[in-house]
Amino acid sequence: MENFILEKIINEKLFNKYKEDIVPNGLQIEGDKIINRIITGVSACQDLLNAALNYKANAIIVHHGYFWNKDSKYIHNVQRNRLKTILSNNINLYSWHLPLDIHSELGNNVQIAKKLNIFIKGEILPYVLWGSLDTKISGFEFSNKIERIFKKKPIHFYENAPDYISRIAWCTGKGQNFIKKAHRFGIDAFLTGEVSEETIYIAKELGVHFFALGHYCSEKYGIKALGKWLHKTHNLDVIFIDIYNPI
Repeated sequence: MENFILEKIINEKLFNKYKEDIVPNGLQIEGDKIINRIITGVSACQDLLNAALNYKANAIIVHHGYFWNKDSKYIHNVQRNRLKTILSNNINLYSWHLPLDIHSELGNNVQIAKKLNIFIKGEILPYVLWGSLDTKISGFEFSNKIERIFKKKPIHFYENAPDYISRIAWCTGKGQNFIKKAHRFGIDAFLTGEVSEETIYIAKELGVHFFALGHYCSEKYGIKALGKWLHKTHNLDVIFIDIYNPI
């Protein structure tokens, strides 16, 4: 498949119309015209680039790519080494950020709901969903369920929280600052990837359970779903690389 055709296919699938992102979405770095093998991963770190070389892939699709608004305009050190690897090996680098967070089928938030059997009732913001569980469950039971499903123990803060959880809101990645807006929907718990020092006080004063799964862990299922969709619908050779990240 041609590199710009692949970009068009994914753009059409993800409805890439989100105009307020902080990073460019799509084909960020052009490589070989014809793509033979694709590596997917959460972030375009050097380990993922090395995996692409090991698997002889000439396309990488990630959730966290390059050229963020906050990035330095200088190409030094880490960024220099990464770009050198990509350019010298004619690798295509693709990235979809918010479009992959909010997609109604493949998105990170929807994938979390599927894995935890949360019935989605609506959205608080395009990237913050809320819903309900089939049956109410204690905070400790829900924490254990998260650990069992994701193979990772979440940070769980529950002081002043209700005994049971039935209504929950969530936002993958760095979504801790949305906890106050989510609380207005009458939730018992809020789940996200990261946690800030102030989040613990807010959770306590609002009286809700707070769960932090880790930014990486909460956002690897959207990119995995996209890869599976590409393989199923276009018979592309796609390999997901799971690179350990405790955050």
